[in-house]
Amino acid sequence: MKYFGTDGFRGEANVSLTVEHAYKVGRFLGWYFQKEDHNVRIVIGKDTRLSGYMFETALASGLTASGADVYELHVTTTPSVSYLIREEKFDCGIMISASHNPYFDNGIKVINGEGHKLAPEVEEQIERYIDGETEELPLAKREKIGRCIDYVRGREKYISYLKSVVQQRFDGKTIALDLANGSASALAKDIFEDLGAQVIVRFDQPNGTNINRECGSTHIETLQGLVYDTGADVGFAFDGDADRCLAVDEDGKVVDGDHILYLCGRYLKEQGKLHKDTVVTTVMSNMGLYKAFDKLGIRYEQTAVGDKYVCENMMQNDYSIGGEQSGHIIFKEHAVTGDGILTALMIMEAYLSYGKPLSMLTKDLVIYPQLLVNVKVKDKLAAREDEDVKRAEREVMEALGDAGRLLLRESGTEPLIRVMVEAESDELCRKNVDRIVQVLKDKGHAAE
Repeated sequence: MKYFGTDGFRGEANVSLTVEHAYKVGRFLGWYFQKEDHNVRIVIGKDTRLSGYMFETALASGLTASGADVYELHVTTTPSVSYLIREEKFDCGIMISASHNPYFDNGIKVINGEGHKLAPEVEEQIERYIDGETEELPLAKREKIGRCIDYVRGREKYISYLKSVVQQRFDGKTIALDLANGSASALAKDIFEDLGAQVIVRFDQPNGTNINRECGSTHIETLQGLVYDTGADVGFAFDGDADRCLAVDEDGKVVDGDHILYLCGRYLKEQGKLHKDTVVTTVMSNMGLYKAFDKLGIRYEQTAVGDKYVCENMMQNDYSIGGEQSGHIIFKEHAVTGDGILTALMIMEAYLSYGKPLSMLTKDLVIYPQLLVNVKVKDKLAAREDEDVKRAEREVMEALGDAGRLLLRESGTEPLIRVMVEAESDELCRKNVDRIVQVLKDKGHAAE
């Protein structure tokens, strides 16, 4: 598609994503959900980017011009929008965010009435309208013009829901939070304090341009230092829109998405809550996770990279938990999308139930060294189908055997071939990645 990708319409504000685009997205959605005797209701949230305010206004203008009522959550998290759509039966929701991207990027993520990402065929219709390939849509008149409603109480309802899923209070525990100067700044500190924890907070002063800047889940080293220096029991870092979470144990070591799937998958299985004893991962999860699951009697399924594909698999098969290394974790009993704050609460539930330091709870998960190299190529398909590349791929896989693996795949959004090797040592990873990369270069596939 021209504008919409795997995570909505994303681009640099006022460059590849403009207020005109936002207005037309609003116009289309306000019209699309119109039915006879039906009052269209659409909820909007945004993260803390400077451009979020203008996109919020442009979307609201388009929606109300088409006759929809707009419920504005203002600064909130992506999963809160998904939750409120389902809970309050909105026609759809819109989150204005570019997640972990720098502040000058932004995005429009449309979420359907079930709390999932909008169907591709509807996104295609929006694109045709943006480009003037369809007839102009009718404007609402007189009493049919939509209204804007300040919907702060919706955010409060979501906070109450998150606190309601926690089974134990956090009294006596010190928790460090890196809020990425993003959406979590409006919610997380109060939630953890209300549950009894002593909270140490950093990066909770968004100014419109500092979201994700040297902080958050993409700069986990900041939280590692904070936990180590303060002696906190555990730390959590979120991304810009708080749909992902990474943790740090009491020793300052990173607990990534694979560790979280291991800990929470094991805990759910022991509680009899791991449906079909299965966890959903992507192909990027570490081989060590699968070996650890085998020992626990936990089955697993792999999907393509992207929380969208994890979610689809979970919903189709009614699995309890799934996610990615990056910290997008879905707990189906409580949500239908990744939710960073919920993930932190679920980690705390397991952690408190076991009564051991977090480092002890993940020590049996042995993470294999992993090396990923992105090779810019002239033609992804030609590079991937080259017989010499395929031969080198087979030879590397045979050489690694059961002690490692090779993943060779095309990027979905860029002219890249991703070469990833897991093996028992960093040296083996480098040797085998270099072998594939050299073949790509020798055959003339690599771009200058």
